[in-house]
Amino acid sequence: MKGVGEMKTLLAAVAITLTLQPAFAQVETTPPIPAAPRPIRIPKPVEKTLANGMRVIVVEKKGVPLVNARLLIRNGGEADPANLPGLADTTASLLSKGTTTRSAERIARGVEALGATLDTGASWDQSSVDLDVLSSKLPAAMAFMADVVRHPTFKQAEIDRLRQQNIDALSVAMKQPGRLANFVAAHVIFGSGFYGHNLGGTPESLARIKRDDVVAFHRDYYRPDNAILVIGGDIAPAAAFATAQELFGGWKRAPASHPAPLAWTKEVPSPHIVVVDMPAAGQAAVVVGRPGLRRADSAYHLSLVANSILGGGYSSRLNEEIRIKRGLSYGANSSFDLRRDVGPFTASAQTKNESAGEVAGLIIDEMNKLGTTAVADDELGPRKAVLIGGFGRQLETNGGIVGRIGTLALYGLPLDEINRYISGVQSVSAPDVQKFAAAHLAGNGASIVIVGDAKKFLPALQQRFKDVEVIPIDALDVNSETLRKGK
Repeated sequence: MKGVGEMKTLLAAVAITLTLQPAFAQVETTPPIPAAPRPIRIPKPVEKTLANGMRVIVVEKKGVPLVNARLLIRNGGEADPANLPGLADTTASLLSKGTTTRSAERIARGVEALGATLDTGASWDQSSVDLDVLSSKLPAAMAFMADVVRHPTFKQAEIDRLRQQNIDALSVAMKQPGRLANFVAAHVIFGSGFYGHNLGGTPESLARIKRDDVVAFHRDYYRPDNAILVIGGDIAPAAAFATAQELFGGWKRAPASHPAPLAWTKEVPSPHIVVVDMPAAGQAAVVVGRPGLRRADSAYHLSLVANSILGGGYSSRLNEEIRIKRGLSYGANSSFDLRRDVGPFTASAQTKNESAGEVAGLIIDEMNKLGTTAVADDELGPRKAVLIGGFGRQLETNGGIVGRIGTLALYGLPLDEINRYISGVQSVSAPDVQKFAAAHLAGNGASIVIVGDAKKFLPALQQRFKDVEVIPIDALDVNSETLRKGK
């Protein structure tokens, strides 16, 4: 048996532990207040425009012998012809598949031998070529970049191979409720406007793309006066400009390059609700969307903060209501896709078929709530901290800096705006968020798209939302203005 003294010691220890437990619990469950952000300053960009009109921007960042270079063409999917969605994406993807002097294999092997990476692609307002390489090997690596941009051959065999790969991928994607809902939502929000199609096209539109279409797109948009080259990393501006001049100085606009100006429409479809009935769907995908903002809009920082509160991360309101409180989804989120013209705002979640209508209503409710009630300081502060922390992490890499600077240049914004990001986010107040949300996130201006087994959620959906259009999956045609076959 334990002695009396030993027993008293043990009991005292237990008492102390029980006394301290509430204090420990308080420390563990109350997160600290975010500290004041530290200012971030990046080296001042230096720029020069070559005689052929190509803009070159250099950000020297010493310390690590690496360089990231990004060549931007100022047009992407928004320039797709109406009957050829996916043309910009196809053109960009083919750049590295062979030039007049190098085969696709030779390009791949040559880039690999330099320890570099070379990637091409297109987004809505740009086409791009990205390069990462050691500083000492930048000239040799950029020779490959210049070659694929200036001299692609677009061989028919490569076009056919890429076409089949993309058609196969799209055919699979269009059987997935989440992917299909996004395809339909773009059309529901923007109709026949430049942003109203899928960036990668459809199986039908890809089948229509001919080699002449690819050649013409490259001829019209891949021009030095329509290009921006951003170089960031351990390289002196003078050396970077010399390399750019050597490799791109002789690049000339094709005489036949006369692209028609893009005629942006101000008209968008009225908000409406579309259900794509997919009886075989194991779950339903819900997308709520509406026109958002331009990247150059003065409310840029406001949009970031408002979205961070609503659906920008695990601690956001949508995720709190839909996942954490109700267990209706593995995650709910939202975002503004800021583009040259007004891009989309979307909020989305996937859920079991039976709760699709409920989830749509919860999203609309949270959008409305943000515009009608004030945000508490203990919610606003942490959401700002998340944005600022993510921004700081992005600027730790050359690619992050080049990406930010490239975006500012693409949209004609001052390059020093990058140094005002933190102050811009910090300056947003609770009344600012409420006013912004009332104007740009009100649920009555939003459309709803649900893809799933309609018989399991349609009655509940129609109890709250009127005029629901139901399209059977076999009648759906994402190429049609009506989204229906034969109409």
